[in-house]
Amino acid sequence: MADTKAQEMARMAIEALEDKKAVNIKVIDIGEVSVLADYFIIAGGTNRNQIQALADSVQEKLGRAGYLTKQVEGYNTANWVLLDFGDVIVHIFDDQNRLLYDLERIWRDGREIDPAQL
Repeated sequence: MADTKAQEMARMAIEALEDKKAVNIKVIDIGEVSVLADYFIIAGGTNRNQIQALADSVQEKLGRAGYLTKQVEGYNTANWVLLDFGDVIVHIFDDQNRLLYDLERIWRDGREIDPAQL
């Protein structure tokens, strides 16, 4: 089970995504199957501007709480933005790339959890 810091970070990221109307938010607890992070959060956006707004919202909310992004990938093209906060990694996809990369399938050894349960 992930630590409370990771849970807090994940909760804040989900709130930030929900504030900007992200679609199909999934949370996968990968703490038992990977050393990469405790949680993967996967969310969708409908267009480039929304995907960038989602990424900005997550970075702003976590940043205000003192959790800084270790790495950001894909922000300019905004078809798949990766925000690495260490214990929590947030993936924001457009529809096409979410289907193409299918992280939910790749990380099926992790445990999908209801975002409301964090």
